Amino acid sequence: MEQSGQHLAQLNIGRLVAPVDDPRVAEFMGALDLVNGIGKRSPGFVWMMEGSGAPGTGNTENCIAGDPQFVANLTVWQDVTSLENFVWNTVHRQFYARRAAWFEVMRDQHFVMWHIPAGHRPSLEEGLERLSHLRDNGASAQAFGWDWLSEARLWKDWSCAHAAE
Repeated sequence: MEQSGQHLAQLNIGRLVAPVDDPRVAEFMGALDLVNGIGKRSPGFVWMMEGSGAPGTGNTENCIAGDPQFVANLTVWQDVTSLENFVWNTVHRQFYARRAAWFEVMRDQHFVMWHIPAGHRPSLEEGLERLSHLRDNGASAQAFGWDWLSEARLWKDWSCAHAAE
């Protein structure tokens, strides 16, 4: 449910199948600037946690638990519609569809969303706490996935289409 005066934060974590300078993840690393740039220019984009800003590194310098192959994407959007449009209606969808080529399959939940006051910039630690809350307690106003938001539509369409392939 959309909330007045609120934005939507999302954290997506993953573990690369190889170090960032390995040829096995070169295509993914080479596309980070393109995909992140599209995100930043997308309607409804508010903020993105970034690394040093060095070309082709995205946010891979902000690793999790000291593991440089464990990377995070943390962004803020005006609303779920804006986030969905970026995820499912841009080149991002093509890279999402190929994630198994670059990322290990995660056994645990690795994506979480939550509402924040407009103007707040969540930290990676805050996002990891929300993800832990979702894993431990299930979806709630504190931490949720796509299915918690009644306004979220595109993820359903894409998930069904992808499952049918």
